[in-house]
Amino acid sequence: MSVELPLWRALTGYRILTLGYALCLFALTYKQYAHPLGAAAYLAALTVWMGFTWRRTISAERCTRHFLIVDLAFAVGGILLTSVVDTHARIMDGGPTLPSIWTAGAVLGFAIKRGWRWAAVASALVAVANLVERQVLARDTIHNVVLVWVASVAIGYVVEVARASERTLARALQIEAATRERERLARDIHDSVLQVLAMVQRRGAAIGGEAAELGRMAGEQEVALRTLVSGGLMPPRTAEVTTAPAGAAVTPPAPDGGPCDVRALLAPYAGAGVTFSEPGAQVELPAAAAAELAAAVGAALDNVRVHAGAGAQAWILVEDEPQAVIVTVRDDGPGIPEGRLADAEREGRLGVALSIRGRLRDLGGRAEWVSVPGQGTEVELTVPKGAEPRGRGKAKA
Repeated sequence: MSVELPLWRALTGYRILTLGYALCLFALTYKQYAHPLGAAAYLAALTVWMGFTWRRTISAERCTRHFLIVDLAFAVGGILLTSVVDTHARIMDGGPTLPSIWTAGAVLGFAIKRGWRWAAVASALVAVANLVERQVLARDTIHNVVLVWVASVAIGYVVEVARASERTLARALQIEAATRERERLARDIHDSVLQVLAMVQRRGAAIGGEAAELGRMAGEQEVALRTLVSGGLMPPRTAEVTTAPAGAAVTPPAPDGGPCDVRALLAPYAGAGVTFSEPGAQVELPAAAAAELAAAVGAALDNVRVHAGAGAQAWILVEDEPQAVIVTVRDDGPGIPEGRLADAEREGRLGVALSIRGRLRDLGGRAEWVSVPGQGTEVELTVPKGAEPRGRGKAKA
């Protein structure tokens, strides 16, 4: 059940009870009014309005903006009308307005429906009407105005927080349900398809010849299928994104604008020689920035294939930080000798400078290398969230 529903029910009850209070108050003091018939006509109109609209406040769907505006108009109009139908002495003595505390219900409707900002505006209108009716800054008037303003703003803020919590909870439940279904599918696939592919890979390697090529392809499909059932990120293969040999670069799908999940662009790089690890939730960047980051990762994998050899193993790790997205590409190759990157740039080989560093620089990010000879190379690519490329490097590694 929505956390708002009890608030709407409470508001409905409040409006009905306070209307009864206003009617009883008038019945006890009607002889004291300067124009009791005018006061009675207003309260009769308010009662008819309540009779036709009391069900409007039992849910958010029924409580429309137009209803809230008319409801507030009844409250403000009743406050201003008090100065016409009541005596000046009673008004200056702190006598109640015609709608009395029913007015707070009109303001609270804005708070529950639209949040604290709309509640603050509605409270301000009621405050102005009370000051006009009283004509002086009396202590009790200021007290009542501040009380209504604080209560409505506080309730509006609580409702906004509750709605955000509900959305978060709904998203968490969806993720949990999807995770359970993925785990169920993973168990079924592991007991059948993955075992068959693993057996084909082993038998093909043992037989040799064309069977070895078939075994190699089965191994790549096993890796791709494991990635799919573990993360659900492998996109459909198209003419541009095809199954590649071990260590070969894979072209990422081109985004068509809007926020893009970086994981979906990097997942196709996974293969027999590349292991892909990603968070369980979406890692979003603007589409152009995500494409540039994926291209930089592709360039880093090209370097692994060229400099570490076809048999090298590479790992891609995606991290979603509060202010940036970090992608790490690591390999188990021979590493890069100290000063080699600077020498390559001076010699005009600009693959690292343009394909990787240039792309990250245009995104306002950075690319850092950590390499120990004989222990492989690690490239850390950092892209700030919300980054848009200022230019695109075109050189290849």
